[in-house]
Amino acid sequence: MIVRWQALAEAVRGPVVTRALIAGCCVVFVLGPASGLNPDYGTGDLLLETGTAYFRRWGVVPDELFAGTARALLTPLTALFVHGSWLHLLGNMLFLHVFGAMAEERMGRAAFLVFYVGTGYLALAAYAAANASSDQTLVGASGAISAVLGAFLCLFPRARVTSLFPFLFFLPLRFPAWIVLMFWFVLQWLAAHRAATGPGVAYLAHVVGFSVGFLYAWVRYRRATRVRRPATASEGDSQP
Repeated sequence: MIVRWQALAEAVRGPVVTRALIAGCCVVFVLGPASGLNPDYGTGDLLLETGTAYFRRWGVVPDELFAGTARALLTPLTALFVHGSWLHLLGNMLFLHVFGAMAEERMGRAAFLVFYVGTGYLALAAYAAANASSDQTLVGASGAISAVLGAFLCLFPRARVTSLFPFLFFLPLRFPAWIVLMFWFVLQWLAAHRAATGPGVAYLAHVVGFSVGFLYAWVRYRRATRVRRPATASEGDSQP
């Protein structure tokens, strides 16, 4: 019996919440219309129609969010698990895998889950408020993941991450997290200011999520001992 409990304890070690969030997003995507793998949604024009209806049901529609209905108010939560394409899904999950594990370890599982869901909701709601008259649908976990990046910057500024920069011919180079994440944030900030009115890539949600995540970590952990990491790579690679 003791051996079994020890084996169970070993199995649940590590970034359980991060892995569960990644698995949940992947399962929802594969079962949804955007993956093209579920025959229940049909093909061709039927797939496009059912896909549009699916995103409007589970995604955030800005001009409906503040109507006060319970269903609309829940959409910033459901939208966190819905993605529009394979590239959209894989890009978000890569960032969550790289930066989520260490943030979860520092915050604790329950606190990290509440942080992820809460900041993701705020980021999507803020974007919807800025485009309140739009009837376009917003989906994706990027607002919550941006908050994870902001918290990571505050908690582990000296950790090194491997990055691929297009203007350096995609050479894998290792930089301190504060350089990589600040570079990413500036790109999102500039893109948010240049973006046309109405939803497209939700750069504003990225900016809001990152800012809220950083501020939360700074307020919550500023009196705690700063985690110091040796100059080694984090769990994976990041692409700003």
